[in-house]
Amino acid sequence: MGDRLRLAMGVMGNAASFLLYSAPILTMSTIIRKKSTEEFSCVPYITALVNCLLYTWYGLPVVSCGWENFPVVTINGLGILLEFSFILIYFWFASPTRKMKVTVSVIPVIIMFCIIASISAFVFHDHHHRKLFVGSLGVMASVTMYASPLVAVKQVIVTKSVEFMPFYLSFFSFVNSSLWMAYGLLSHDLFVASPNLVGSPLGIFQLLLYCKYRKKEMKTVESPDKWDLEENDEKSKQLQIEISESTNGKS
Repeated sequence: MGDRLRLAMGVMGNAASFLLYSAPILTMSTIIRKKSTEEFSCVPYITALVNCLLYTWYGLPVVSCGWENFPVVTINGLGILLEFSFILIYFWFASPTRKMKVTVSVIPVIIMFCIIASISAFVFHDHHHRKLFVGSLGVMASVTMYASPLVAVKQVIVTKSVEFMPFYLSFFSFVNSSLWMAYGLLSHDLFVASPNLVGSPLGIFQLLLYCKYRKKEMKTVESPDKWDLEENDEKSKQLQIEISESTNGKS
């Protein structure tokens, strides 16, 4: 029963992770349509890439015992392809300054991962120490990934708008972390469970923030400012006077 429940959580976790990793497709379509990255941040995609790289390596037989973490490998392997695609699209439409920032961020990430993979493969000679080393780094990367949408929180609070904090990214982040937390606990694997103990509350916080400022946006749209209405009325009256004078002049 326990193994079946664990497998079920792994399958649902894979589905939720796929939705989380593919959620930025909506953002990317906006960037492609407008041919501009606007105020969107590339940080969430870079941190997600780091997380996927580390957990793919963590789940492979080189680090784990056999294929005990096969669900972790499959979804994070797919995540690597998706995040690389998003970063390339972002880079293509970014301004020269932002292109430099993306380059300065991504290249060290790849170099660092290669170093970590080499150390875990050649310095440590048993699965226990390899899992301890890679898993600890994976926990830090995973917590950073779940916290990365908080980069947009300041923007949301200052502008009182959720335009640049995608809802689906926050929602699927919450669902994903909750399911993988359950999977990790059932597997007695703290390196899978512990970052999601942080990710789940962070996801709830982002959703609450979204709901708060989304409602304010709707109220603002539905209730035009009184001064705007008065200004429009004044312009309308002025236009009527001009039309009347023009008609009288022609007469």
